[in-house]
Amino acid sequence: MSDYKESPFRGLGFKIALVDDHTLFRSGLASLLTEFEELEIVFEATNGADLQSKIKKHEDVQLILMDINMPVMDGFATTKWMKENYPQVYILALSMFEDEKSIINMIKAGANGYMLKESKSSELLIAIKTMIEKGFYVNELVSGRLLVSVKNEEPKNILTDKELTFLQHCASELTYKEIASLMNVSPRTVDNYRESLFAKLNIKSRTGLVVYGIKNDLIKI
Repeated sequence: MSDYKESPFRGLGFKIALVDDHTLFRSGLASLLTEFEELEIVFEATNGADLQSKIKKHEDVQLILMDINMPVMDGFATTKWMKENYPQVYILALSMFEDEKSIINMIKAGANGYMLKESKSSELLIAIKTMIEKGFYVNELVSGRLLVSVKNEEPKNILTDKELTFLQHCASELTYKEIASLMNVSPRTVDNYRESLFAKLNIKSRTGLVVYGIKNDLIKI
């Protein structure tokens, strides 16, 4: 563990909570995470409402692994509530699918990272460490350069006004064709905006663009 001497993982017991309505998945994840001495699971919850009652007894929790689709109170509402009441707690969203809409909405709600449930436990540990040390983690959808820029760099003044407008619309639920209509340009022009942003920012997806925009205050939530 020499690579993490100065990180918050130094020593034992980085405190984690699991929030997921599927008992078998939650129990399996808890069992996997006990393999790592750096982590300590302080409580489990079945949904956001359950978390609200339990976190009062465990306010020292440092990170929450958050399911998105849950009954009573889902991951979006729970993440928003957590950021309003416990802003210091990291939120790592977990989902079965690479659903851009869900990823973007979780990021807008305040999640610090996103991973697929099918990921290996070793990948999850890397994600947790990356998120704590760099401030954000979104598997391969977001490039390493973006992770650095989120923490260390101010957004460079390299985007045109049209690209900034397009970036703002990317955070909505509009399709690219609908964005083109709203901007009074052709779908091909919108494709050019997207590809230009991908190239300028070294980002590979619409989700990555939204993450960049939110973290660099280029997108108004």
